[in-house]
Amino acid sequence: MKPLTEKEIRTAFVNCTKGEAKRLSVPRDLADRPWDYLDFLGWRDPQAPDRAYLVLASDEGPVGIQLRSSDAGSWQTRRSMCSLCVTVHTGGVSLLVAPRSGKAGQQGNSVGAYMCSDLACSLYVRGKKDAGVGSRLRESLTLEQQIERTVANLAAFIAKVTA
Repeated sequence: MKPLTEKEIRTAFVNCTKGEAKRLSVPRDLADRPWDYLDFLGWRDPQAPDRAYLVLASDEGPVGIQLRSSDAGSWQTRRSMCSLCVTVHTGGVSLLVAPRSGKAGQQGNSVGAYMCSDLACSLYVRGKKDAGVGSRLRESLTLEQQIERTVANLAAFIAKVTA
């Protein structure tokens, strides 16, 4: 993924108002992010831990979505699988819910998916970050195919948000 600027990030959001996009907390360490290993930019809001954001590069330019996480509660001790990168975590997967864009979102409609709580899917797939013993299933797919699957899964989720 090519490095994104704060302006590019803020203008990419499709499921929030311009005012909300202007006020959201963009990571301060953009220059230090491992862009060569990222398929999308994902981060949690340090001032509001229940908020998360994703920005995916597309042919039309970056597309961003805001997300909310539910209270982890009893999920913290369960082993769960991320629906994007297929990494298994003990307590490291959250249900993240995105309001749909447009009129549907204004009416309160949303879509959700179980994702890595730290949104580091790209790093887990590449083995740059470890989620613990048994976190990556043995697969016959090549690394490139696993990366393509992760991006396709996220693109499909974003398509549901924008539909």
